[in-house]
Amino acid sequence: MAQPRISAYLPPDIDPTKAPLAFGRRALPKLNEELQSPELLTQQRALMALCDLVHDPEKVYQAIALGFLDNLKTLLVHHDRTVRQKTTEVLSIMAMHSVGRQGLIKSGVISALPGLLDDPVDICRMNTHQIFEMMAKLPEGAGGVLKAGLIPPLVLKLKTELDDIQELILGTLSNCLRVEVSEALATGAVTILKEKLSHPSTAIRSKAAWVLLEISSHPEGKIAVCQEEVIPVLVSLLEDTHPEVQVNATGALMFALVTPQGRSSAMGAEAIPPLLKLVAEETSKARLNAIKTLTLLAELPEGRQALLDHRDTFQQCLDDPCEAVRRAAQIAIRVIEWKP
Repeated sequence: MAQPRISAYLPPDIDPTKAPLAFGRRALPKLNEELQSPELLTQQRALMALCDLVHDPEKVYQAIALGFLDNLKTLLVHHDRTVRQKTTEVLSIMAMHSVGRQGLIKSGVISALPGLLDDPVDICRMNTHQIFEMMAKLPEGAGGVLKAGLIPPLVLKLKTELDDIQELILGTLSNCLRVEVSEALATGAVTILKEKLSHPSTAIRSKAAWVLLEISSHPEGKIAVCQEEVIPVLVSLLEDTHPEVQVNATGALMFALVTPQGRSSAMGAEAIPPLLKLVAEETSKARLNAIKTLTLLAELPEGRQALLDHRDTFQQCLDDPCEAVRRAAQIAIRVIEWKP
């Protein structure tokens, strides 16, 4: 079903071309004063000018040093939608720069943003999630998202948000759940992500599989993935037409199949034929993950028996230009040929 586009267009009464912009050293101090003005139009124009300036990392550094972030945090709860929109836009642009991300973390911006998750203005929510995704790429940023208790609401927002925002949420979760998964599991993340694996959007399918990969890297995550019967759905994605979906699906399987229950579920889902197909495709991005996953299945007697007739597929990988693929193929052959 088609979804509305998230528009960044401003109300017709706001003309950014009329925003006075000072130049030189006095530009930022002047704008900082205007952000605190009681005049709504002055605040709006200052924010528009600031949006242009913070594309420059040097201006971001200066803005942080001048204390802009405290004023911007205050404006996040402003009654005017345009002020909230431009404030979140300024912060999202700042978060694109390393110095900006560090500044936002130190100033506690993450904990000031949760109220915007339910903002009625789509672009405000979009900007907010862009900030979270950028911040979560840093270990301390991911820690800040976890500390702010944002994982449960982010997981639940996957049920209701627009597709573009869902992609950002999945990006944030993939980095945060690498650190800790208990809150996500308690919120039913695996069930929700399982549904996203069948989403019409390639990006959402791919990122949902990526998040499941991170979840499956934890012992409790592996158990949840098996219990929720996610493995058969991941197996179906091995034949997805998009390489990134295949890569992330095989990665998630590789981690989940470390458990006996996971290997048994994969065998029941007939995972071996599509995995062998990925191994045979020399250009497949999922080749390495597929070899490692098949090696895990070869630890089962029925898996080893099924793979004995396909040793040539792994032998061909011994000439692969990628050392990791060659090494994985050698290990796979040893496991397949092992005799008790």
